[in-house]
Amino acid sequence: MARKKKPLPILENILITDYAAEGKAIAKVNDIAVFVPFAAPGDIVNLQVTRKRSSFMEARVINFIKKSDVRTEPFCEHFGVCGGCKWQHLPYSEQIRYKQKEVENNLRRIGKVKLPDITPIIGSEKTFFYRNKLEFTFSNRRWRTYEELNSDVKFDTMNAVGFHIPGMFDKVLDIKKCWLQDDIQNQIRNEIRAYALQNNLTFFDLRAQEGFLRTMMVRTTSTGELMLIMVFFYEDKTEREKLLQHLVDKFPQITSLLYVINSKANDTITDQEVFTFKGAEAIFEKMEELRFKIGPKSFYQTNSEQAYELYKIAKKYAELTGDELVYDLYTGTGTIANFVSKNARKVIGIEYVPEAIEDAKENSKLNGIENTLFVAGDMKNVLTADFIAEHGKPDVIITDPPRAGMHDDVIKAILLAEPNRIVYVSCNSATQARDLSLLDEKYEVTAVQPVDMFPHTHHVENVVQLKRKAF
Repeated sequence: MARKKKPLPILENILITDYAAEGKAIAKVNDIAVFVPFAAPGDIVNLQVTRKRSSFMEARVINFIKKSDVRTEPFCEHFGVCGGCKWQHLPYSEQIRYKQKEVENNLRRIGKVKLPDITPIIGSEKTFFYRNKLEFTFSNRRWRTYEELNSDVKFDTMNAVGFHIPGMFDKVLDIKKCWLQDDIQNQIRNEIRAYALQNNLTFFDLRAQEGFLRTMMVRTTSTGELMLIMVFFYEDKTEREKLLQHLVDKFPQITSLLYVINSKANDTITDQEVFTFKGAEAIFEKMEELRFKIGPKSFYQTNSEQAYELYKIAKKYAELTGDELVYDLYTGTGTIANFVSKNARKVIGIEYVPEAIEDAKENSKLNGIENTLFVAGDMKNVLTADFIAEHGKPDVIITDPPRAGMHDDVIKAILLAEPNRIVYVSCNSATQARDLSLLDEKYEVTAVQPVDMFPHTHHVENVVQLKRKAF
């Protein structure tokens, strides 16, 4: 007979003291760290432990004995359940204060390199409706909250369209209103849900791999264009066309209505054919005098206005005079490369995703830019001594790697190339700090600028300028 698991303890009258990694608050109980989501420093709470290890615990708040003085009332009805906007119970001034602190702590504790004074974080002017892209999942396995489970509420349907619950791959929280993107996405999503329920369209079952409606994505631009991509698990021409035409009639704001038939086991559409039902196949974003084409698979920073602030800092730190050869590593769709091109002699962008490179080339062509070159391939395999010998030693390297940071081989290639300046844009200051310690062999950090791209979350971008040491 299997042994029964020992019930996890309840911790009473616990003071939340600070924030830790991934936006979770932290408390100490008998010198053991307890990580708690949706809490704030200064809260005194009762906690239900959800995970217990010898060196740490994870817990959720059962009830508040005293709420922190810095708390503010969350604005979203889904707060505490949805995996996004975990910091909306903090005033924005407190959010950016903790983000600044995280950057400083990571660079000093992990990087252990000499640092200049770190410039105050650039906050986002918009703290609501700031994203230009959101993706939602259809599911027949609606997530029920603890309150709902403990109530007598009966549900007519278990269908939902919204966000996956963290740690629950097949459970989806039904979202009525999301505050991250222009309200048009709420109107469209709620209309699709109502239409689907009224017309008995099936929602996807991830476990059984069945159901008609799979995912939807809404993309908007500052120029007023709107793209909707509907993803179906299988083709049903009659029902698909009826739904899509309903959306055309209901929402004239949609300038690009696309659809995908994705019968794979995963949700990614990067390898799927995209069909145009109505309107254009792409939308366009504008930054200064530049236009950027955004297709259904294109990467573009999800906060357009803060992306502009970020890129201005990157260009400032590059200190371009017009004579420099610039390497733009992890160039994506070439946004930074094209943005700095008019101030450089030549910009070479390198990116792993071939489709992104094609977008980068098209964006150069769209803007009449002729001094860029884009190369597709794995960074550690492309950026080699032979590549540098062929294309020339860069005067400046701009690098914007994924959260995992740069591969050791890429750092070795940068050290070999010996540019005069490096501009390191990062969405993870912990891995950035690790890479700075490796670059410290030849480079010193001369400027640091955090930028908040994602209000109400713990995420923060950071731009670092490095200059070659004089030996």
